Amino acid sequence: MSAPPTTQGEPIEGRRQLVEYLAAGSKPRAQWRIGTEHEKFVFRLSDLRRLPYEGEGATIRGLLEGLATRHGWTPVEEAGKPIALTQGRANVTLEPGGQFELSGAPLETIHQTCDEVSRHLVECKDVCAGLGAGMLGLGFDPKWSREEVPWMPKGRYAIMRAYMQKKGRLGHDMMLRTCTVQVNLDYASEADMVRKFRVSLALQPVATALFANSPFRDGAPSGLLSTRSHVWTDTDPDRTGMLGFVFDEGFGFERYVDYICDVPMYFVYRGGRYLDFSGRSFRDFVAGRFNAEFGDVPRITDYVDHLTTAFPEVRLKKFLEMRGADGGPWKRLCALPAFWVGLLYDDGALDAAWDLVKDWSVAEMEAMRADAPRLGLRTPFRKGSLQDVARRAVSIAVEGLRARGRMNRMGDSDETHFLNPLVEIAESGVTPAERLLERFHGAWKGSVDPSFAEEAY
Repeated sequence: MSAPPTTQGEPIEGRRQLVEYLAAGSKPRAQWRIGTEHEKFVFRLSDLRRLPYEGEGATIRGLLEGLATRHGWTPVEEAGKPIALTQGRANVTLEPGGQFELSGAPLETIHQTCDEVSRHLVECKDVCAGLGAGMLGLGFDPKWSREEVPWMPKGRYAIMRAYMQKKGRLGHDMMLRTCTVQVNLDYASEADMVRKFRVSLALQPVATALFANSPFRDGAPSGLLSTRSHVWTDTDPDRTGMLGFVFDEGFGFERYVDYICDVPMYFVYRGGRYLDFSGRSFRDFVAGRFNAEFGDVPRITDYVDHLTTAFPEVRLKKFLEMRGADGGPWKRLCALPAFWVGLLYDDGALDAAWDLVKDWSVAEMEAMRADAPRLGLRTPFRKGSLQDVARRAVSIAVEGLRARGRMNRMGDSDETHFLNPLVEIAESGVTPAERLLERFHGAWKGSVDPSFAEEAY
């Protein structure tokens, strides 16, 4: 999640600026990039407990400071405490329960993305070794309850923490106990954004099933394959979901601005601190109705912050952000961007993907979204199942990457091999979560503790 803004930003003088901000994300194909984000749970090796921010022994602060000292990251502070790191165009941020997130630099190929993921995990492992800590690649904390997870000292999280419990039963679970892998992709124009938004939104339940990797909660099976994905269904209906209006005729940047203006506020950042504006109208804020209260005018940085507080399955900023997948092991951290790049960055693949989904109703997509966390690839769809759709989607992605023809440094491999884990999952119909459950009921003898070794980075 975002760090505090470092500049004040120009005043917002009208709605047109908000639309133009999104439109300014349009880029020619040569400038399209891939930005990958992934979160990890950090735990103590001695007792498997999640790390507190500071105190005795292994801490999140110690991990941040270790990466800064040993690997050249620059700390970002809030109230005198390091809460993020930057290095070039990449950054490390903290989720509310200390989940450790790399927001990668915009890169040209999946080869570069996977190199970046590998470097980051090597650096984290180096620092963790000295702290007696490890990092876990699952979508939901398999062992510890909400009450047992420490909160991070970030001002925005204190505001969100109080407001979340007014909106849904599982908001604190989302904040404290989930981990995801996401990819951010570019668009050439408003029309290109609309097409990519529709295709990626329709296929998010497929990604949820392919990457389902969170079948445990509180030390036992949760009855779900993606507990993380299910949590989002009862977090805050004002800012989550499948956004059916994206499929309406005339959808574009202006309609998304209308949506984002109707998402209630969390905060305003001024004077180095977050001011609680939770539940208030962002539309009223932009109109200047609260100016006297915080002694300033609304600024474009407030809009950029506000865009990060909507949590639909696909999110629009100056790029499209795919949000449907559970965190997982290294090879699937690379597979997620490969899947979406293969579908969206080649014209032939995008045409084929649109042909796959163009006659789906919003009701059908909502039903898939509701069932995929529980049933995975066995989710019913028309005369078959989500597995049938997944096979086709993965096949299209393979062809899209093949057509891109982006070779590695040695010139002997394109990007298609990054999809091998998804090919296996789609063909078998068995999700990663179901593999974990097999081990839980077999070799793990009814304990989730072995996951902290077998699923660690």
